[in-house]
Amino acid sequence: MSRIGSFKSRILSRELMVGTFLKTPHYVMIEIFAQSGFDFLCLDAEHAPFDRRAIDECMAVSRALDFPVLVRVGDTSHREILWALDCGAVGIVAPHIETVTQAEELAKAARFGLGGRGYAGSSRWAGYATKKMPDLLQQSKNETVVIAQIEEPAAVKIAGSIAKINGIDGLFAGPADLSVGMGFENQESNELKAALKRVGEAAKASGKGYASFVGDAS
Repeated sequence: MSRIGSFKSRILSRELMVGTFLKTPHYVMIEIFAQSGFDFLCLDAEHAPFDRRAIDECMAVSRALDFPVLVRVGDTSHREILWALDCGAVGIVAPHIETVTQAEELAKAARFGLGGRGYAGSSRWAGYATKKMPDLLQQSKNETVVIAQIEEPAAVKIAGSIAKINGIDGLFAGPADLSVGMGFENQESNELKAALKRVGEAAKASGKGYASFVGDAS
């Protein structure tokens, strides 16, 4: 199976994978990282200057090289999510998911169905009108990944409920924002470590993936 085609199943099987965020909005970076040994890449459209054209160019290379690339969207509007997925992103990382309702809306926006992702068979993701609708709907189910980023102390408390939502494939614990939200000036506190562990356990209990930042292999 292709790298993009197997990415979601690898997440849900909780396979250990290593990826990184890309801050430089240039498609050549995708060529480099695709040969680096990383399992995936995430374009940081929240904290770096990725516009729609830059995302589109990066995704053209991602699809050509069969290299899984996610997009951390600037916000969770339907438009932002649709743009990234239509360009060819394998999935979405959504920042600052604080409530169950937010998570439900996120999952809905990234999936086809009433009130959800708009269908366009002419996009890159859809093969530029070369694929039939039933095949594309199945492709979305098999391929599209939705990850909710847990970055506030209140969200940690309901991480279990967020992880249970159908359509949420994983949780990403953001240690920097969690530290700031807890009133700390570094990421060394026992309280933060406990919060990260709680989010990880919530994901595991629902059979979902878990991600966070690591400084080194230890």
